[in-house]
Amino acid sequence: MGYKVAVVGATGNVGREMLAILAERQFPADEVVALASRRSLGVEVSYGDRRLKCKALDNYDFSDIDICLMSAGGTVSKEWAPKIAAAGAVVIDNSSAWRYDADVPLVVPEVNADAAAGFRKKNIIANPNCSTAQLVVALKPLHDYATIKRVVVATYQSVSGAGKEAMDELDRQTKAIYSLRDIETKKFPKRIAFNLIPHIDVFMEDGFTKEEWKMVVETKKILDPKIKLVATCVRVPVFIGHSEAVNIEFEKPITADEAREILRKAPGCLVIDKHEPGGYVTPIEAAGEDATYISRIREDATVENGLVMWVVSDNLRKGAALNAVQIAEVLVNRKLIEAKRKAA
Repeated sequence: MGYKVAVVGATGNVGREMLAILAERQFPADEVVALASRRSLGVEVSYGDRRLKCKALDNYDFSDIDICLMSAGGTVSKEWAPKIAAAGAVVIDNSSAWRYDADVPLVVPEVNADAAAGFRKKNIIANPNCSTAQLVVALKPLHDYATIKRVVVATYQSVSGAGKEAMDELDRQTKAIYSLRDIETKKFPKRIAFNLIPHIDVFMEDGFTKEEWKMVVETKKILDPKIKLVATCVRVPVFIGHSEAVNIEFEKPITADEAREILRKAPGCLVIDKHEPGGYVTPIEAAGEDATYISRIREDATVENGLVMWVVSDNLRKGAALNAVQIAEVLVNRKLIEAKRKAA
């Protein structure tokens, strides 16, 4: 007997990706239910070779749902995750609503899968921010080997991280430039086409943005509270795929060659690092792929025990949907949950 899985936010970028990945990875689901707001009632979404009609979240009975994957934003999650969890489903939430709750595990399976067992306090597990997810996948094996003291990261984040409206805006503005039409700016504070915007999420009192703050707090919670991290997060005119330039300072010596060898063996990592034109990964190659790609690994002579590297991943997959499905797989494979109908 398989599991009954609900996907909340099924019409969004990440929700659609969740459905695709559940089918791709042949998750042991007897039934998958697509849920969205009332305005999306009846909208069809793909689940493998099948089409599912969206049902309305606000009157759905979750009593027979085993796992609920949520990607409908923080406000919806704050209201609905506790209700769904109270009905007995394990909620795996992609928003920022529960990431900083001490009673909610924040999980990247390649990094801290054991933490998933702590879901029972609230029946909720949180997915990290997309930029954090790929970063910690790359940092974990290096931290185990040489202990990371400090990380300086600059992100180059695609517009899909801001949703479908953001992707549409990049498309619309690009076409407007080529056809010499006026450029409209709605989703972003400045033009994104052929431009960079060093501003993601809201500004905080200290001058950092909330996206930058998220990377600090989440890395500490997932990997190690002793790690010092500072981030500059930048939106770039790329449709899918987040890139990161990462400077790392370690407690113990580590060479670039040692780092390559460690990362080649690490789960979720794929090293492509040739010292020649094109011998590295860009967002185009990462789109649609599951791996966290690591390139340009080199030693940083400005600090003792320093490395620099380039990290790229599909933010809709590893940064969101794939990570959520992998968490669900941890629950099933480690027998942390049992299908309700089987239990009955």
